Amino acid sequence: MELHQFTIEDARTAIGKGEISPVELTEAAFRRIEAVEDKVHSFVTLSREDAVLQARQADESVKRNAGRLLSGIPLAIKDNICTKDVRTTCSSKILEKFVPPYESTVTGKLMEQEYVLIGKANLDEFAMGSSTENSAFGPTKNPWDVTRVPGGSSGGSAAAVAADMCIAALGSDTGGSIRQPAAFCGVVGLKPTYGRVSRYGLVAFASSLDQIGPITKNVKDSALLLNIISGHDRRDSTSANMPVPDFAAVCGKDIKGMRIGIPREYFIEGMDGEVEASVRQAIKKIEALGAVPVEISLPHTGYAIAAYYILATSEASSNLARYDGVKYGLRVEGKDLIDMYMNTRKEGFGAEVKRRIILGTYALSSGYYDAYYLKAQQVRTLIKQDFEKAFEAVDVIVTPTTPTPAFKIGEKSDDPLQMYLADIFTISVNLAGVPGISVPCGFTSRNLPVGLQIIGKHFDEEAILKVAYAYEQSSDWHKRKPIL
Repeated sequence: MELHQFTIEDARTAIGKGEISPVELTEAAFRRIEAVEDKVHSFVTLSREDAVLQARQADESVKRNAGRLLSGIPLAIKDNICTKDVRTTCSSKILEKFVPPYESTVTGKLMEQEYVLIGKANLDEFAMGSSTENSAFGPTKNPWDVTRVPGGSSGGSAAAVAADMCIAALGSDTGGSIRQPAAFCGVVGLKPTYGRVSRYGLVAFASSLDQIGPITKNVKDSALLLNIISGHDRRDSTSANMPVPDFAAVCGKDIKGMRIGIPREYFIEGMDGEVEASVRQAIKKIEALGAVPVEISLPHTGYAIAAYYILATSEASSNLARYDGVKYGLRVEGKDLIDMYMNTRKEGFGAEVKRRIILGTYALSSGYYDAYYLKAQQVRTLIKQDFEKAFEAVDVIVTPTTPTPAFKIGEKSDDPLQMYLADIFTISVNLAGVPGISVPCGFTSRNLPVGLQIIGKHFDEEAILKVAYAYEQSSDWHKRKPIL
């Protein structure tokens, strides 16, 4: 195995034994980036000088037997997570030159463990998209087929992990933005329970839905990163003051007798046949490991996309009002203050961001608030109650992550409704605030990855990690690598 193909566990073991140094591992990652980044375009910013410096510092710690959990391990960070003194753009022209004066909580925790920041990963502008085609800096491509999308909005993070340009990455998930690209790129993506991980330093899209999580090469690595980034943070009022278990410790535990819910609403007409076949085969494998299948219903699933695109756009309309050309970011002058606001937003925001701001502003406007926003909140409550009722009967819920494999670049760009449907199986999880993980479960005849989604109760990431790890160890889908 080449160094750039290492997992976090592989890297920790090799560095701990003195077989490789953090500097060697970091340089291997940059050699890989030089070889394939032109084909994939995963990164907005690369941090080579700082990365080598961080690797040298980690090297010194290891030599003093003071190494930490991530000493010298190169990770990519989605470019909507603030990194002090490193450009953070949200893949938007309006923040093209923005350099944060502070560190996000999650990257601060990674720094305490001596990680190496290899670069900032591309995304759909302000995380608004399902394909990473909406970036102001150009689309990211799927390493399995560079004519196809990597998913979104964390497409840069997922593609970088799949192409072995980093050992692991962080993404953010508002309606599926970790799990959907993980499925499209054949890697593992975990969205924690809302409140499990601090959002301090995550540039807001929809504050009641956004959550940061890991994208990794296997389930154990996701558990290890979740251990590090979880926990209460007084700087985030939505951060839950809950104990953080050792998530990695559940990997390898028996799943015999666990009740696996299979919702009938997630196997729908129009779903790709090969995706369904792979997911059903994965469910059979989980049954063979001793889990008990239980057919369940999540009856309000069909209303999730409509509710989500009212709530998320309404919150976006509010959150993005701060980009006015006054305090930071792009400024385009005008004849007066209002003209300057309009010119700045016209030049700074892309088409999808403008579309969502307009939708959200309309939903919140006088006379429409009750008909749209309030009604969507009521539907959200019904969806949350669906999950609560289901979890009275089952321990986890198993579904496809996406209805299709990765689609062609440009295929859905002119049809926003078709693009939004790419998240049909992931959005409900965000509306309910529960955790979900996507793991590779097969490939189509065109050699495109398929993802299996495992959903858990609030703050029960242990259950989904236990099932995900057991399934992963019974298959070898996660070991396949794209040829670039």
